[in-house]
Amino acid sequence: MTPKHAGADAELERIILSLLEQRAPTSTICPSDAARALDTADDWRDLMGPARAAAQRLAKAGEVEITQAERSSTSRLPGDLSGSVGRAARRYE
Repeated sequence: MTPKHAGADAELERIILSLLEQRAPTSTICPSDAARALDTADDWRDLMGPARAAAQRLAKAGEVEITQAERSSTSRLPGDLSGSVGRAARRYE
């Protein structure tokens, strides 16, 4: 994370929850949606690791579910999710 993004962890968690609130209960988001919402410049990619970590913290707290290929990956948290494809967060109903 760059100095520009220092302290972004709590903000990314808030953005993830806000994005999910704006969508249908069965909808998902990608951590890149949160990263782009926080930093619309080209350096949003620097926030991908922190955005994934924020989603993982929310999943551990029971606030969202992390999926890969439409299957729950929450049980594999916190650090063993690999790659960036198919990662999404969904709120629990």
